[in-house]
Amino acid sequence: MSQPREIAPGATYLITRRVLRRHLLFRPDAAITQLLVYSLAASTRRFGIEVHALCAMSSHLHLVVTDTKGVLPRFLQFFHRIVALGTKVLRTWEGPVWDHEATSVVRLLTRAAVVEKIAYVLANPVAAGLVRHAHEWPGAKVDVDELGCGALRATRPSAYFDPENPQWPEELTLPVALPPSIEQASAEGFRREVAAEIERLERQSHAELERQGLRFLGAERTSKVSPYERATSFEALRGRNPTFAVGRDQGAAWRVAAAAVRAFRASYRAALERWRAGVRSAAFPSGTWWMRTFHGAVVMDVVLTM
Repeated sequence: MSQPREIAPGATYLITRRVLRRHLLFRPDAAITQLLVYSLAASTRRFGIEVHALCAMSSHLHLVVTDTKGVLPRFLQFFHRIVALGTKVLRTWEGPVWDHEATSVVRLLTRAAVVEKIAYVLANPVAAGLVRHAHEWPGAKVDVDELGCGALRATRPSAYFDPENPQWPEELTLPVALPPSIEQASAEGFRREVAAEIERLERQSHAELERQGLRFLGAERTSKVSPYERATSFEALRGRNPTFAVGRDQGAAWRVAAAAVRAFRASYRAALERWRAGVRSAAFPSGTWWMRTFHGAVVMDVVLTM
């Protein structure tokens, strides 16, 4: 059984989902970029999700978002579904698009965590040995100078989306919002922090490839690889899937967050035991989503935040 997760309005997350068996179905070409940006714009508008960072790798997708309304599971279900259906049409692909592993959802609890994870997302193509600098990635992405002030735009793809259906406009815009923990007055400083972290990650990746005697594949060659091939680089299976992140050297914040997670889970399990015993008045901790949404369970007003 998976661990219960607190779904709190206003929480910011790093979200990662992988393509089935690491197939390169999201190979960075114009058609898949259009599909991903349009699908994300439609989904975020529907569920009130704010996007802070995006990088679509050939075999997986990274997002940093804020769930303003506390409906993250609904958003992920809708977004992943329309991306999968559009990809199946676009790539003439039979069978599942997404990997069977659960989506990785990591709550970002500090400014340091937000900076580090956004930089991690944007520098991911460099870490993968595909391009030498993050801004060279040809796929769907947010650039560091767009954080909090840019926008991505896409016209409606011809694949999957019915032009007669009013929920699919001819064109959609995806604003790149500042994370709620960053004030507008400090936006430029925030972008500089992210840029500095990206540069650190790029230097680290350059040194690692040089150590291995490898070269970057390059944007042009990456865009021409077959989407039906699979990534062959080493990847550890069934590694740790953290619930939250606080950033490097944030020991005190980590201890506070870990205690809050334990308190939420203990409260949830106690309420679930009462519910299974037939006590329908059992109160679940604030942030309980599944039991409230699908069973109408009582949820406490007191917030057990991380």
